[in-house]
Amino acid sequence: MALVGLSVQATWCHASVHYHHRGHHMSTQRRLGRRLIQLYAGLALYGASSALLVRSGLGLEPWNVLHQGIAERTGLSIGVVLTLVGAAVLLAWIPLRQRPGLGTISNVLVIGMAMDATLALAPDAHGLAPRIALMVAGIVLNGAATGLYIAARFGPGPRDGLMTGLHQLTGVSIRLVRTGIELTVVATGFALGGTVGVGTLLYAVSIGPLAQLFLRVFAVLPASDGSTVVATGQPRGAILRP
Repeated sequence: MALVGLSVQATWCHASVHYHHRGHHMSTQRRLGRRLIQLYAGLALYGASSALLVRSGLGLEPWNVLHQGIAERTGLSIGVVLTLVGAAVLLAWIPLRQRPGLGTISNVLVIGMAMDATLALAPDAHGLAPRIALMVAGIVLNGAATGLYIAARFGPGPRDGLMTGLHQLTGVSIRLVRTGIELTVVATGFALGGTVGVGTLLYAVSIGPLAQLFLRVFAVLPASDGSTVVATGQPRGAILRP
């Protein structure tokens, strides 16, 4: 009887370990699936939110001021320009020794397509109230998109990699490097015909708090026991924009 009991106990333990490992594997797959969904939903929403800011006509995000200015001069769509500029910035990672991730490459490919698709569907806004509504919606959705994308943890966007690479190369603070880059792209974009306005200023002061809020909402940290844990704070080292 003792031998039978030991055999049953051993079989039960083996089954329990097998079930635990299987459960851990399934949990890992679910987390990966959620991260992929967040990545591409965030990138698509980012492009759509940027298109809403274009339609508002009240000012764009700093980089899109540059993209719109180049689009005005070249006749290309703003989404195509965004993709081309993203690819060019990605090339600048090489001397800066930055390593792209899936999110980095996807950033270059997805946001521009989503932006052009939304611009094709969304009509121009007429009247101040609809334009303000589009501006506010664009900024809030951009914050949500940023939280979704960064929380997926698939690597920084090309422009953020440029920022961190210059920080590491020069020793200048992230804040100063980011400010210098954004002032440069806004000034260049404005000179080329990009739209700068109240939306640009409102975006600059609100995107940080909005992104931090949505990072807390969407962030999922891997747990050692295979369970999914929703983060209560901001992921360490997160950069608040794709």
